[in-house]
Amino acid sequence: MTQKLKISSADLVAQARAQIDEIDARDAIALVEDPRVQFVDLRDVRERKHSGYIPGSFHCPRGMTEFWVDPESPYFKEIFGEDKKFVFHCAAGWRSALTVATLKSMGFEAAHITDGFADWVKQGGPVEKDD
Repeated sequence: MTQKLKISSADLVAQARAQIDEIDARDAIALVEDPRVQFVDLRDVRERKHSGYIPGSFHCPRGMTEFWVDPESPYFKEIFGEDKKFVFHCAAGWRSALTVATLKSMGFEAAHITDGFADWVKQGGPVEKDD
């Protein structure tokens, strides 16, 4: 028997999107050379290996994000202490919307690519792949 949820994952994403900064893929592509912008890839390492990644992006596994951005956490990553605009993304924009909403509630300002890496590729954004 499937348990009835109080709120669907789609509704959670919609709520998150209503309160965060979203950047469409075309506008994000225009930022790829900007040294003041740091793209953050939330996708699983296997997704990055299979599909490639945004050049210069920083890989931050979704499950570690809150800990890596928190300067009081033993897992803090210095990159998140830099004075940059952070633009998160996942494959389709769902995980990144939830992540950025959570980070906003923590006091960490960031944006996300509305329709994720899939739209980045569709719009002709540059992609790197490791051999």
